[in-house]
Amino acid sequence: MLTALNISCGGPETISVKQAIGGEKNVVIPKLSHNDEQRLKYFFFEAVSQQNKGNYDAAFDLLSHCFTINPNAAEVYFTIASYYSELGQDSMAMQSMERAAVLSPKNDRYIERLAVSYINTGNFDKAIDTYERLYANNLDRTDVLSMLAQLYNQKKNYDKVVSTLEKIEQVEGSNEQITLLKMHAYSMKGDKKAEFNALKQLAEKYPNDLNYRVMMGNWLLKNGREDEALDEYDAVLEQEPDNVSAQMSMLDYYKKSGEDSLAQATVERILISDKTPSADKIQLLRKVVDENEHIGAGSMEIIHLFNRILAEPQTTPEMAALYAAYLKLKEYPQDSIDVVLERVLEIAPDEAGARLQLIQSAWGKRDFDRVIELSRPAQQYNPDELAFYYFMAMAYNQQDNIDDALVTIRRGVTVANEQTNKELVSDLYGLMGEMYHEKGMDKEAFAAYDSCLIWNSENIGCLNNYAYYLSLTGNGLQKAEQMSYKTVKAEPDNGTYLDTYAWILFMQGRYEEAKIYIEQALKNYKTPSADVIEHAGDIFWKCGDRNAAVEYWKKAVDAGGSDSVLKKKLKQKKYLNK
Repeated sequence: MLTALNISCGGPETISVKQAIGGEKNVVIPKLSHNDEQRLKYFFFEAVSQQNKGNYDAAFDLLSHCFTINPNAAEVYFTIASYYSELGQDSMAMQSMERAAVLSPKNDRYIERLAVSYINTGNFDKAIDTYERLYANNLDRTDVLSMLAQLYNQKKNYDKVVSTLEKIEQVEGSNEQITLLKMHAYSMKGDKKAEFNALKQLAEKYPNDLNYRVMMGNWLLKNGREDEALDEYDAVLEQEPDNVSAQMSMLDYYKKSGEDSLAQATVERILISDKTPSADKIQLLRKVVDENEHIGAGSMEIIHLFNRILAEPQTTPEMAALYAAYLKLKEYPQDSIDVVLERVLEIAPDEAGARLQLIQSAWGKRDFDRVIELSRPAQQYNPDELAFYYFMAMAYNQQDNIDDALVTIRRGVTVANEQTNKELVSDLYGLMGEMYHEKGMDKEAFAAYDSCLIWNSENIGCLNNYAYYLSLTGNGLQKAEQMSYKTVKAEPDNGTYLDTYAWILFMQGRYEEAKIYIEQALKNYKTPSADVIEHAGDIFWKCGDRNAAVEYWKKAVDAGGSDSVLKKKLKQKKYLNK
């Protein structure tokens, strides 16, 4: 937690604390005897050892004992301060930090920690004094000067901000960040001349960096000097016609001057140019869309702009993806959106988001061939994205092609790892279990369900199906009941889960309990299936209500039940085992 600190226990030493916090003028540390020095070292290092072992009470007691040996041990004050802080004794913690800094005025660690403590308590004046003291000990530490500049800015002492930043420049030289900070300080002072001169000096120092001239133009435009701003922009564009920053600034100039047609032309030029970085295009286009929405204009202007952009060759898919998102936002027909999403895949076949949207669109149209067609290459471009295996398997299943569905699922689960979405892996195994059950392969189905629950023990759909199919075998009824009960607790109004639980209770011979849950199941179904109604008849029969049982069997047949045993039960008016 804390490492041992060097202990200075030398001879009589007078410490100047003119800059120290606490108001003391001089601190004299009496000389310790050799024996006391050794004792202090022993107990201090033992305290640190106990602290590193997590024995904080023992460490605190040992640190307190150190004060009985030497009440002027700076390292002990520094270390014990964190304990007072943990105990909520903030004033004691601060006093200990101050004392450590006074007793060891050249220890940068103590002084810096004290300065941070002052900031945390909002005492910026003392924080400034302490950082100034730290800087006096380390004239090359520009990080300390940066902190001082922030503190002076907090106190609105802008002259000090500037002088502090100039000290940084003496060490590091001028740069954009420092210049901008100085400009801000000059601006807050209302000294526009100094503000502009600072920027001008930077531009003159780096004449090959045209961005500084653009910044000068932006400052001039902001301060009402439009003609001078235009001169700067023109000068930049003469040297570098595709300079994005200058073109963006020209756009602002045209808007401010009310030259809308020139502004529109500039927007298109920036967006269509292959020299404009994709990120800048997207930023500008989002700004244009926001402005369009703000004034309540129609979408055709934006769509025209997108079409102009996408008429040019695209090396990245972002612009097409943004167009698709815009069409979706404006609630355009899905077919129109799909056309743009197809363009996204033409540009970047590995764009998983666009492909998934197209798959979902095809699924909604029940175009399962298209779902498979889209999913197959995705497994090459995005082999770790399990959603593509899931949709492909589901599409095969919808086509009653269980064998290909199982092949797809097996391929999908083999790429699962610790970073994979656990719920999706679980769903894949659950789907595998369903398909194995359809093929009459219960052993494989139950193994798949076990894997499903390993990945997600709360997969309610799997728990229900596993429980029901297990109950049909007449084996593992206790396990089935436990799984089914979880589903009923999770979704107490789900008719399917209530029916499963009722049926398992029936299989266990718990007929009266089963009756309670089958009645709840029937209430929560809008249209119960023939199987559910038949279950109700079987349960009521075992509960002794023969008339109700026969009535339920009749309803089951009316609902489409065609099982031969069901018809025999109705004909013979008695319960029969299947």
